[in-house]
Amino acid sequence: MNKNDFRSITCASCLQRKENLLSGISDTELMQMDNHKGCSFYKKNQSLFLEGSFPRGVFCIHHGKVKIYKRGEEGKEQIIHIAKEGELIGFRAMFAENKYSVSAETLEESTICFIQKDDFLSLLDANPTLRNRILKEMSQELSDRAEFITNMAQKSVRQRLAFSLLLLKEVYGEKPINLSREDLANFVGTATETLIRLLKEFKEEGLVETNVRKIYVSDAKRLLMLVGN
Repeated sequence: MNKNDFRSITCASCLQRKENLLSGISDTELMQMDNHKGCSFYKKNQSLFLEGSFPRGVFCIHHGKVKIYKRGEEGKEQIIHIAKEGELIGFRAMFAENKYSVSAETLEESTICFIQKDDFLSLLDANPTLRNRILKEMSQELSDRAEFITNMAQKSVRQRLAFSLLLLKEVYGEKPINLSREDLANFVGTATETLIRLLKEFKEEGLVETNVRKIYVSDAKRLLMLVGN
């Protein structure tokens, strides 16, 4: 994507919006949101917000991927989610009126729109359907996060890698998984050296193919079987 394309983004023409929480809002509300939002081009590894800071609004990813992570006591990252095109991030802490408990950083060049806190809350007040969608999304996220934590806590590193690759395949769709080995290790929750060794084993077993940092899932069914064993 050309880094100057963000200047022409409108909510009405945004294909990502049609699949996310902002779908179904009225034309008038779309115009109001266009008048108040701002869209920016972000370089790779650029921060959106940091753990401990106060939320100022909501980010909507038009193009690109963003990692949501938390740092441990020794400063090591634990990636807990990778957000893709169409996702809204940053609104959970805003609703709770708390500081961010996580940080967000781009994984690649991205175009991201931002809606100020007061404007977004006004939109929710005027649109009960959108408010209910947000509440449903937050409830679903709690369920998904509980399942994710359970899977990661009770599985071996090998199983966690298989599970993570299946999750990332959904995030990246038809494209190859494109993460640094360090980021992938931080998502799986293991050392980078262990991750590299296991990826080599997966490649030898025909589960994945690799091209520099890109990973292609070759046999999703066998990966799923591995997760369940």
